[in-house]
Amino acid sequence: MKIVVLDGYTENPGDLSWESLNKYGEVEIYDRTENKDDVITGRIAGAEIVLTNKTPISKKVIEYSKDLKLICVLATGYNVIDTAAAKAAGVTVCNVPSYGTYSVAQYSIALLLEICCHIGHHNDTVQNGVWTKCEDWCYWDYPLIELSGKTIGIIGFGRIGQAEGAIAQALGMNVIAYDPYPNESGMKLAKYTDLDELYKKSDVISLHCNLTRDNEGMINQDSIAKMKDGVILINNSRGQLVNERDLAEALKSGKVGAAGLDVVSTEPITEDNPLLNIENCLITPHISWASIECRQRIMNTTIFNIESYLHGETVNAVV
Repeated sequence: MKIVVLDGYTENPGDLSWESLNKYGEVEIYDRTENKDDVITGRIAGAEIVLTNKTPISKKVIEYSKDLKLICVLATGYNVIDTAAAKAAGVTVCNVPSYGTYSVAQYSIALLLEICCHIGHHNDTVQNGVWTKCEDWCYWDYPLIELSGKTIGIIGFGRIGQAEGAIAQALGMNVIAYDPYPNESGMKLAKYTDLDELYKKSDVISLHCNLTRDNEGMINQDSIAKMKDGVILINNSRGQLVNERDLAEALKSGKVGAAGLDVVSTEPITEDNPLLNIENCLITPHISWASIECRQRIMNTTIFNIESYLHGETVNAVV
């Protein structure tokens, strides 16, 4: 049996092992695969099982790949797969649910703490000799913010949102949340509220919701106008939740005091993204998910998905 990994580098740049796949058949691993149907079909020709992270599997690819039986997505989101075509062709599609709850929550708080404490900046200045030459025993170049007593509003209060809420609560923050599906565990951590109230009351707003037609661009000129002056925005959920031009203007005017973003609308980020080179906007390259623990979990669950499929007991199937 032939197994192909189309874009293994982001999952495993060398600090994990693909060895567990070898017991299932002949394995071909590509670091990256060009987003062209003919290239993809060429690489997976004869393969029964294909693993992909972000390389798309289109209807054309599925219909052309007559041996294909199982697609394993090395992520939770599976929008890179034409699931309707997979279903029509009898191809099973499995994903990896809930692998990054604590790493993603931790990262959202890390973005917030960097904004409040400016640790990276001050380390750079010390390394460049500023402290050595300082007339005083300490200095700080930006206002430092204490989070205790401040209110964080979390939009999307599922597993990740609640994990972030627990950390924020431990820091002494008041936690409020918006979610269309409130649950008992969430009620123990936060007061649920509507979006307008959340915008009005929050010193920090953090996004942890799936992207839908209804919430695309929800952070925009109108919603920002309802927020506190100097609000901090954190987004390591989906870049398309934010109207980037509106946020850029709000950052420049000071209406939004700072933003910490691990996602943008187009990735990799384009040179003309309006959020680039804004001093109070911190951007990292979509790495909230990338702790070694998360990636090992993805690997382990994918192996489990393959093992279960081969024993006729498919798990984590989205098709």
